[in-house]
Amino acid sequence: MMRTMATPVSRAAGFTMLEVLITIVIVALGLLGVAGLQARMQVAEIESYQRAQAIVLLDDMVARMNANRKNAMSYVTTTPLGTGASAASCAGLAGAALDLCAWNNALLGATETSGGQNRGAMIGARGCVVNTVATMPREFIVAIAWQGLAPTTASTVSTCGQGLYGNDAARRVMVARVKIGCLQNDPATGTCVTP
Repeated sequence: MMRTMATPVSRAAGFTMLEVLITIVIVALGLLGVAGLQARMQVAEIESYQRAQAIVLLDDMVARMNANRKNAMSYVTTTPLGTGASAASCAGLAGAALDLCAWNNALLGATETSGGQNRGAMIGARGCVVNTVATMPREFIVAIAWQGLAPTTASTVSTCGQGLYGNDAARRVMVARVKIGCLQNDPATGTCVTP
């Protein structure tokens, strides 16, 4: 008598529908993660661009003050420049008034336009100059504030623009200190002559 050998049925003959569905779910979750990462990267890129713009504008005002050190007190602002103020013509102005007018327009983004809209500054850019030490050597704080895209920690480094952005945790601030030394001593008393 002849025995026939049964061939075993292979279980690995192909993918089952359940395996295909699990693979689709895993791939979909991975793609959603990549999309979320892309969105976060775009926010980080915009924040980085705004920070770079703030550095340029901050350095601009510090350079203007250093070039006109004798009239440094003329740069002190009582209200923030930029957003909330209107762009002005700087024709006919000179010295600190010209510098503040040009800085105000730069904070409003007037140096770069596209389609009739100002694009050259941060969102809600504001600038302040505060005199922190009234006697010689004087010290000034030049500050730039703008609207960030995502809330972080509320800045305590300057009050420039404080309360003007809704949630203060979305306010970004960058500051620079400008020190003005004594330009001339009184020969009789040896004290500093304030300009």
